[in-house]
Amino acid sequence: MTTQIVLVPGFWLGAWAWDEVAPRLRDEGFDVVALTLPGLSEGSPDATATVDDQADAIVEAFDTHAERRVLVVHSGAAVPGTVVLDRDPGLVDHVVYVDTAPVSDGHAMNTELDGDSLPLSAVYDSELEEGSMRDLTEEQLQTFRDRAVPQPGATVREPVNLRNDARLDVPGTVICTAFSASDYRAYAEQGVPFLRGITEFRSLELVDLPTGHWPMWSKPAELAAAIATAAGAPTKAVSQDPR
Repeated sequence: MTTQIVLVPGFWLGAWAWDEVAPRLRDEGFDVVALTLPGLSEGSPDATATVDDQADAIVEAFDTHAERRVLVVHSGAAVPGTVVLDRDPGLVDHVVYVDTAPVSDGHAMNTELDGDSLPLSAVYDSELEEGSMRDLTEEQLQTFRDRAVPQPGATVREPVNLRNDARLDVPGTVICTAFSASDYRAYAEQGVPFLRGITEFRSLELVDLPTGHWPMWSKPAELAAAIATAAGAPTKAVSQDPR
């Protein structure tokens, strides 16, 4: 059975963010595509890219001939990822939300963003202070700063228009890293906007992987294992990091 996994990183990142995860999944026989979303190419950023542009790119990355298709979205990539589900719920068999969740109709990351883009530098200090960077080495932090591409403003500011309730039936796994699964549920029930989709989607499993917001760097082996399990576990376990 051919299972395709499309890996989509969150804000500021390209396909390179999955460099320690994708090979582990390929070693287990998965067909893996790591995606750089429109607007986030190193050396040629495009501040005019929209959520719809990014959703288009996710759709185009899938092989419609694959027997099983799994979408993995990290952080802010849940926004175009949810748009994909709304457009065509049958395209994706399972979604893995890495420290994120499906979004609700009308959601926008920050409608008050001023400017054409959101650079990492604008939020880096607050992210660091709030524990988002937990378990990352100084070398990893420096790489992040060096390679981060400003997030196109429209992808931060524009609310999504979701109309197809069939998206709510697409099964998914939420890998909870910066907060626990129980915290995720509690925040969703309290109405935290970015997590509201947890209360709407009908088939979500929440699992714990304690670390920071960037588990593809802090715990790549454990994240690969969790993705493999959610995708439909292969015959052997994903090898663990020997370090």
